[in-house]
Amino acid sequence: MPFGLRVLDDDQAAAREAAELWTTILRTAIERSGRATVALAGGRTPRLLYETLAGEPYRERVAWDLVEWFWGDERPVPADHPDSNYRLAAETLLSRLPVAPACMHRIPTELGPEAAARAYEDEIRRVFGLTPHELPRFDLILLGMGADGHIASIFPATAAVRETARLVIAVHVPHLATTRITLTPPVIRAATLVLVLVTGAEKAPAVRAALEDPEDPDRIPAHILRSASGDVIWLLDRAAARDLSRPTGSPPT
Repeated sequence: MPFGLRVLDDDQAAAREAAELWTTILRTAIERSGRATVALAGGRTPRLLYETLAGEPYRERVAWDLVEWFWGDERPVPADHPDSNYRLAAETLLSRLPVAPACMHRIPTELGPEAAARAYEDEIRRVFGLTPHELPRFDLILLGMGADGHIASIFPATAAVRETARLVIAVHVPHLATTRITLTPPVIRAATLVLVLVTGAEKAPAVRAALEDPEDPDRIPAHILRSASGDVIWLLDRAAARDLSRPTGSPPT
């Protein structure tokens, strides 16, 4: 697993660095295969990145109509709900780019969590043209990380951490008293590039645990990235990186 860590001065610098990586990766994928596939993150951190990508100079760097847009996870709310990950991306990014509507693959939360997970897995298999036992290989998966070390909606000590058969599952999250829909560890680990964008001092303890603690995905789900087959790049601002003891932040071997 090629591992990279980049520490930027603040959240704006981290968003610009992420935008540089995004546009480079997507252009390369389009040149190689005629399209690019990306899975988006929700939550607070990606907002600044999405706004950056929608502005100059980044909006002119990619043939956005050749990008297939997916989501790494979703909350069980309607698409127009303020908590919807789809709505966040639609308002801050997708509505401001020349995106082909047929290339936006929203998680159909209106079906209910279990049915939505099954339908979304079917949609991924259709778009990627997968056989029953194949994994999709996204060109780029964007992740944030929670203060508890969760990525996508793979939370500590939940069934999602150990899922190996499904591409998408509905997982109950007891401490939030809700059910989330999420891509599973095998899908995330199979991506060509996983970009983990984390900012803010409140995430610093989780960053150190994710990058330096002994491997224990049930406690720190971000540890699943240590067995990724593609590249994993962590982009941090100085506040999020402040507790790292190693200059490289590399995981223990």
